[in-house]
Amino acid sequence: MLENFQNHINKNLNFLKESKLLIAISGGLDSIVLTHLCHDLTLNIALAHCNFNLRGKESDADESFVLQLAKDLNKECFIECFDTLAYAQENKLSTQMAARELRYNWFNELAEQLQFDYILTAHHADDNLETFLINLSRGTGIEGLTGIPEINNKIVKPLLSFSREDIEEYAKENNIEWREDSSNTSTKYLRNKLRLEVIPKFKEVNPQLLQNFNKTIEHLQDSKDIIDDSIETILDTVITKVNDKEIRFDISIIEDLNNPKAYLYELLKDYNFTQWNDIYDLLDAQSGKYVVSATHRLIKDRGCLMLSEINPNLNEKPIIINEADKQFKTPFGILFFDEADAIFGKRTNVIFVDKDKLKFPLLVRQWQEGDYFYPFGMTGKKKLSKFFKDEKLSLIDKENVWLLCSGDDIVWVINRRPDDRFKVTDNTKQIFKIELQ
Repeated sequence: MLENFQNHINKNLNFLKESKLLIAISGGLDSIVLTHLCHDLTLNIALAHCNFNLRGKESDADESFVLQLAKDLNKECFIECFDTLAYAQENKLSTQMAARELRYNWFNELAEQLQFDYILTAHHADDNLETFLINLSRGTGIEGLTGIPEINNKIVKPLLSFSREDIEEYAKENNIEWREDSSNTSTKYLRNKLRLEVIPKFKEVNPQLLQNFNKTIEHLQDSKDIIDDSIETILDTVITKVNDKEIRFDISIIEDLNNPKAYLYELLKDYNFTQWNDIYDLLDAQSGKYVVSATHRLIKDRGCLMLSEINPNLNEKPIIINEADKQFKTPFGILFFDEADAIFGKRTNVIFVDKDKLKFPLLVRQWQEGDYFYPFGMTGKKKLSKFFKDEKLSLIDKENVWLLCSGDDIVWVINRRPDDRFKVTDNTKQIFKIELQ
């Protein structure tokens, strides 16, 4: 296996030979063999071990085993202990997900602080098959069936083309010791159930399962490349607007595509949506209908689908501005307050008002249904909902509207239109300048 591993490095991962490498080592078979292989090839490695404190004395014994191996190989070793259960509870994660998050956050911090070029993990071909079956059982697109990437930014998996059988055989031939994790024998986890019960049955039926699976992964990756190229060619025509708030997709162009539902999936798969039938139905829905994911919202807005992050500022508490305040930080910028000698310039982010007409403290709040104001330069009042419609504001634009109020009266639809009741006149004694930056 050492010769095959060396050939794989030379052919596919040659950059590792000149890099500073951090190996994620648990003490189990896979990471121990990876460490020995890299050591035998004289790669520049250090070890990083996580003690998740989930198995009592067994976890501590794993830590001691890794430290002794590092000493035997004369390699630098980093150890980090975690209160995994507390982290899982605090962040509402499963124990497995909490451990994964803690592990990779720490690895990345180490790599950045100590300038490691890459982090090596010991995932192998059997892990790849397990991941494929897990994704298949949960429902996924083609990207969920293309397996674990061998290179993912700084994470590299040099054993991905080798089977667990190859790894175990190499360890036994070379009298390499490793630690067994007792939790790996529990079938309460889906991955373990597949590893211990399902995959062995597949291998009984077809001893060439892993080799055939690797070929299938290659074909799927090739197909994914074709799909990615197809998506790339339509992006410029389908996307009509991109800014820091939203992405707009032209519905008429999507409907003209050969398979709109498939294209919608490829366009939106990275935004955590799951209700794909509902998303497809948005094409023919009324304006204002929307579908949400954990992180994003897709809204039907006339002839477009409008994608945006879920607004973290919705339902923010009102902000009180006292007369002595010269500036105030808000969720949408900084408001500056100052007296002025005259009105100058004409910008939407600046207004001049008659200070004597203001009642302090002022209030900054989000708009509500039923709000109305007297638009500057007009006679009579107008509901904000009608003003937004006339201004052709989208739902996202409306959600980001804030008001500066004096008592119950709106002084300024911030960054859009001041109220005529507070304008400067010939009788004004104190001109008050309010600016948003």
